[in-house]
Amino acid sequence: MTSQSLPSPSRPWTFWCKPALFVLVAVIGLYYVKWSPYYLKSFVAADSHSIGGSIINDHPDSPLSAALAYAQVYFLAIWKAAVLAVILGSLVQVLIPRDWLLRVFGKAGFGSTLRGGLFALPGMMCSCCAAPVAAGLRRQNVSVGAALAFWIANPVLNPATLIFMGFVLGWQFTALRLVAGLVLVLGVALFAQRISRPETLPDAAVNAVEVASSADTGSLLTRWMRTLWQLFWTTIPIYVVAVLILGAARVWLFPHVDGAMGNSWLWLVPLAIVGTLFVIPTAAEIPIVQTLMGLGLGTAPAVALLMTLPSVSLPSLLMLRKSFDRRVLVVVALLTMLVGIVSGAVGALLL
Repeated sequence: MTSQSLPSPSRPWTFWCKPALFVLVAVIGLYYVKWSPYYLKSFVAADSHSIGGSIINDHPDSPLSAALAYAQVYFLAIWKAAVLAVILGSLVQVLIPRDWLLRVFGKAGFGSTLRGGLFALPGMMCSCCAAPVAAGLRRQNVSVGAALAFWIANPVLNPATLIFMGFVLGWQFTALRLVAGLVLVLGVALFAQRISRPETLPDAAVNAVEVASSADTGSLLTRWMRTLWQLFWTTIPIYVVAVLILGAARVWLFPHVDGAMGNSWLWLVPLAIVGTLFVIPTAAEIPIVQTLMGLGLGTAPAVALLMTLPSVSLPSLLMLRKSFDRRVLVVVALLTMLVGIVSGAVGALLL
């Protein structure tokens, strides 16, 4: 048993105040950024059967204008959640005892993966905002399966998004998203855990061990600022660049939709690929799909977008490049595309 397993009788408050502080920051931050706004938005969705316009519906004339316009809209929508995510991703490394995390999420297997998915449900973050927290968990040597389940479950199993989807698109879409989402979260995480190389720690985990070994040499504020800067520098710059690139690329990624597209497999596969790579704020897949279906997009490619758009994205994959083995991230992206394609085919048959 490690020295952190039990509090010292002389310092019980010192031991428990750090985890309590993390919970306090998480609850206040999530209430302000996620829980309260989504609670109010649920009434809007129920009354109007809409949660706003499509974020990709401005028809830019050039890649440069598309990049700048999309970046402005996107970052205005997510900046509060992104700030909170970086804060939580750093605090989980300095306020939560590592042996607590390893007991709950450290062992490779179904139980740890399931707990990682359940731990994600209150977060309700998009894939990019969940990435810094997943990176922070990996720096504490949390298992690949648990960290992946946390990362993917945040956007895919977001309870608020499922409720919005029911009011806007219909509860049959919500049911399919929930079932396919469970398969995606648990299946992809467990498969990626199996193919990961447990004998090879990612650079981020190695650095975390080195930082932890000198954890007592500085004040809590100093250690947090160092961890915060590490996490910010390895995730946010590449995130901003990737969003700009994808914003420019949407000129070609999203074709003009008309009734001829229907449920054609010609569009099902490409849109599943596009949905996996593109980046959106939380729940933005709902107005995107609602708009595209109104223009004639068929159920199959629409369901593929509903599954792949929120699940992962190129920016979030790049943000986690130091936290997971490269082939794990490639497999996650490919399996996400596959689940989107299969879900689209099932949706065309059932919906």
